[in-house]
Amino acid sequence: MSEIAGELARVKGAFSQPTLTLLHQRQAPVVITIFRAAFGRNNRPIATARLHTQVEEHLAQIRLAGEQDVPSGTGREVCQRWMRGQWLVRSLDDAGHEVYSLTSHAQQALELVKNLARDRATLSEHRIATILGSVRRFNSEANPDRSARVTILNEEIARLQTERDRLVDGAELVSATEDYMLEGFTELLSLISALPSDFARVEERFATIRGEILAAFRAEDRPAGEVIDDYLARADALMTVTHEGRAFEGAFALLRDDALVTQLREDLTALLEHPLADGILSDAERAELRGTVRLVRDGLDRVLAQRSRVTATLKEYIVSHDAARDRELEQTLRQVESELMTWVATTGPRASHDVPLLPARASVDHLRERFYDPADDVLPERIVAADPTDAPPVTLAELMAQGGPQLAALRERLDNTLEALLPAGSLGEFFQALEPSLRRPVEIFGLLHLAADREWRAEDTAESFATLRPDGTRRTFSVPRTPLPDPDRRESETRA
Repeated sequence: MSEIAGELARVKGAFSQPTLTLLHQRQAPVVITIFRAAFGRNNRPIATARLHTQVEEHLAQIRLAGEQDVPSGTGREVCQRWMRGQWLVRSLDDAGHEVYSLTSHAQQALELVKNLARDRATLSEHRIATILGSVRRFNSEANPDRSARVTILNEEIARLQTERDRLVDGAELVSATEDYMLEGFTELLSLISALPSDFARVEERFATIRGEILAAFRAEDRPAGEVIDDYLARADALMTVTHEGRAFEGAFALLRDDALVTQLREDLTALLEHPLADGILSDAERAELRGTVRLVRDGLDRVLAQRSRVTATLKEYIVSHDAARDRELEQTLRQVESELMTWVATTGPRASHDVPLLPARASVDHLRERFYDPADDVLPERIVAADPTDAPPVTLAELMAQGGPQLAALRERLDNTLEALLPAGSLGEFFQALEPSLRRPVEIFGLLHLAADREWRAEDTAESFATLRPDGTRRTFSVPRTPLPDPDRRESETRA
């Protein structure tokens, strides 16, 4: 095959991808518009019935606007066509309800349209400096020559030391120009907008692995242990070999480092508070930059949930697979075969016998579960009335100290903490900051009750609750860690 023919084959393969098939059709502007209006930038899952209604309403409004080339059919039919085009995927959420979400191909198409719709920066000093800095940093981390790496690091240290000394000595602080800030924000937004599609690709890989595992279990052409070993090998390869897996591991490592997350938030806040940022960024772009950490966390949660579904599939098969039941089924089939051979030996060649496909069910209106027990009719012993004067004196404070959780007080402290945006990371940290009267062991149940009402989810890890009883004794309990809402989300909800 010639070079140009090989290049043509590669281009045809690219055009056959769902991303370009979406952008190449006549109705692409309408489809992309509906995707952006319905799912937003975070690709939040939408209930199937709700999306069907939204699609019908959006299509009606687009027709009223004068657009002629609009998909036909009901919302359900349109969504099913989009599923066949691999732009939508239907799955079950944590509550067992069917939801739609965008595939990585559709998110990649949205990202491309968004970049084209954004004002594209031309050749500038910022872009050249970014390229030079990236090449220099790449070379400093990948150069196999030890002396070359040391030379590069020494030059960078000297440059930074010179700039620091210049600023300390009171030299003029060179301010960034508007063009420089526009270039920087454009590149930053482009990098952030690519994150949802990257996470979606990893999520789809795990969904594919789950389907293949289920098919292998149903086929029963391989031992279960071999199927499990294959899954573990593929999951490890997905995280270490593929680009999406390595990106996921890097993002996961970032969120596990509290210092890096704090640094990222501070840097984004400083950039958004820059004097030139108001004239460059729109409200939507500012919200996109401010929600970067939350965007990464949501993507990680979806990937981990999909990986948990694969693990749950393996666990369910291992737990439900009963070797004794398989042996009983085999014995039953052998008995059926033996009875069949006996019947064939005593009948003619044209004899027939009607056999139902499934045995008839036994019709029982009610099956007794308990039988009469004479001991149930024995009267209990008489209760001897005690003298009220013999009861020890108890004060109201002592009775309240022995009572249940103080929900009203706990709810008030919790609401004050959330409204003040205090940095309490979990219920355990919030509990340790309470006064001694609210740190009884029973107050833990009160906090868990309030967290359940607010639909806060607990993690697999545990944290310690150091309690103080009314008599002064102390005891520590280990409780699943329940994180409080993210400070960024709390701040945005407070402003809204």
